Amino acid sequence: MEDLYKFIGEKIRELRQGYGAEGLSQEELAEYMETTANTISRWETATYKPSADDLHKLSRIFGVNISVFFPGMETPHLNALLSATGDLGEEDIEELTQYAQFRKARRKLQDAKKRKRR
Repeated sequence: MEDLYKFIGEKIRELRQGYGAEGLSQEELAEYMETTANTISRWETATYKPSADDLHKLSRIFGVNISVFFPGMETPHLNALLSATGDLGEEDIEELTQYAQFRKARRKLQDAKKRKRR
């Protein structure tokens, strides 16, 4: 179980340092989380264990699925999206989400047309 918290701590540090063009300091992340920089530091070193609520809030701040905090549940595609969208605002993320939904619907329609032709 300790390995899990080390993984979570490393992931928090990775997301924090990779956020936007310059990353976030522990102090900046602490402000978003409404906690202290000391708590962020202790999460990153697995001295403290973030709660499920903390992980949920972190996932929302960084715009990632909460599954990134659990080993074996990540995908290369998710990491690529995280990297590509790290410094985008909420409006841009919403637009990308709508575009992804459009692409999925379009693909379903194309697949349905192909099945009809057979």
